[in-house]
Amino acid sequence: MLVELAVRDLGVIAELSLDFGPGLCALTGETGAGKTMVIEALALLLGGKADPARVRPGAEASTVEGRFVIDDVETVLRRVVPKEGRSRAYIDGQMATVAHMAEFGGGLVEICGQHAHQQLQTTKAQREALDRFARTDLDPLRQAQAHRRDLVAQLADLGGDERARAREIDLLRFQLGELDEAAIEDPDEDALLSATEDLLSDAVAHQEAAGRAVDLLSLDDGAGEQLAAAIASIERRAPFERIAERLGSVVAEVGDVLGELRSIAEGIEMDPEKLEAIRRRRQTLVEMRRKYGESLEEVMAFHRELADRLAELESHEARAASLESALRDARAVEAQAAAAVGAARRSAAPKLAKAVAERLAELAMPRAVVDVRIGAEDPGDEVEFLMSANSGMAPQPIAKAASGGEMSRTMLALHQILSVGAPTMVFDEVDAGIGGQAAGAVGHALSAIAAGRQAIVVTHLAQVAAYADAQLSVSKSSGRLAVTTIERLGEPERVIELSRMLSGSPDSETARRHAAELLEAAAFDRVH
Repeated sequence: MLVELAVRDLGVIAELSLDFGPGLCALTGETGAGKTMVIEALALLLGGKADPARVRPGAEASTVEGRFVIDDVETVLRRVVPKEGRSRAYIDGQMATVAHMAEFGGGLVEICGQHAHQQLQTTKAQREALDRFARTDLDPLRQAQAHRRDLVAQLADLGGDERARAREIDLLRFQLGELDEAAIEDPDEDALLSATEDLLSDAVAHQEAAGRAVDLLSLDDGAGEQLAAAIASIERRAPFERIAERLGSVVAEVGDVLGELRSIAEGIEMDPEKLEAIRRRRQTLVEMRRKYGESLEEVMAFHRELADRLAELESHEARAASLESALRDARAVEAQAAAAVGAARRSAAPKLAKAVAERLAELAMPRAVVDVRIGAEDPGDEVEFLMSANSGMAPQPIAKAASGGEMSRTMLALHQILSVGAPTMVFDEVDAGIGGQAAGAVGHALSAIAAGRQAIVVTHLAQVAAYADAQLSVSKSSGRLAVTTIERLGEPERVIELSRMLSGSPDSETARRHAAELLEAAAFDRVH
């Protein structure tokens, strides 16, 4: 439940800190005192729209903080609305998006006001209320619908219409023809061809270079002869014995090098045709990379993708037939699930109508007739609440048949029947348009709702406020800049405030006696 609410620089509220307890809490005060500003502060904690115009004059920003305790777990929500720029949201001190705050706060607090009345008039809200009452299991239908939509999407993606599919097949075949003809099987082929091209394109120069090297090493007065002469001059001389051995090794190595040079040179052949073939092949690889990928590896991957896509399109008829069959089965399953949901809704509709009518009778609408109608087509999504508040009148859609006060009581009846809502329920002047016996009945209903959770009600009716476990009086001081203050009332102060609400004369002894009687009667009613 909401344990504490702190508000600073929001509208007429300069600084305010409120402690809340369990049960029903009533916010009362003169019109314009700032009661709805407290509701607006709570709405900000639920991700409501931030209006910089609401920042108190002279302040840089409005700040709202709420401390909640659910199952001994404490959570603090904070919203800052600057007079310029975007608002900021925090959950337990951590920055959060407003959407996240709305999702999180929606599980903590529910605000029911005129907007809630408007929502109750929509088919969606009425359908959700019926499903909640009937405990309708919608999962099988939702899963069947999702499966059917997936199959429809697969059919749409299978290749478009016949003409588009034919055009794509022609393009794929042309591209695959090019790639098949290119027959690229090695991502390193171009590098290998480049090395061979270098060898063939300079074959004559390679042979000439090798011949010169052989001559320098083997002809008279060449390196070989010079090495032999050097060895002869120092061999059998002790100081140079190791040098002579090393030179002998060099002579042997030179001999090996000569053999290898001759072998390589003899293996290099001038082959203009092969060279031209390599160059054509490399140009083909360049074209393939230009069209189909940055590298040969990407070209090969694209080749495989094209082949797979063409195979898919060419097997379209078989694939389409398979999907069409699966779609027929999916639609049958969806129809069965829709029929089950429709049956559940039609079975529950008269029971819900009866329960609402009984609750409305307790809320001073004894002649109310309620009807919940379901569309003829499964799953019966077209749900409509009809009501007649007076005897002899045919039920009509509640948007036409119910006044503001009657709509308020209908909403309260649903809340009682469905036993749903957040741990903290806030009712913003849901008693508008009613009075007398109906007001007492609404107070009793609010008290019943608060029995299982925390409820906060903004009210102008003493009959409603009398049922509260705690009452907060909202007042606004006059001056250059108005300031709203809120005071928790003790029993004597509650009598005075209820007297003001009853007659406008808090000093009237008659009004005070009436107020005391209201408190006594409400306390007795809550106990019994």
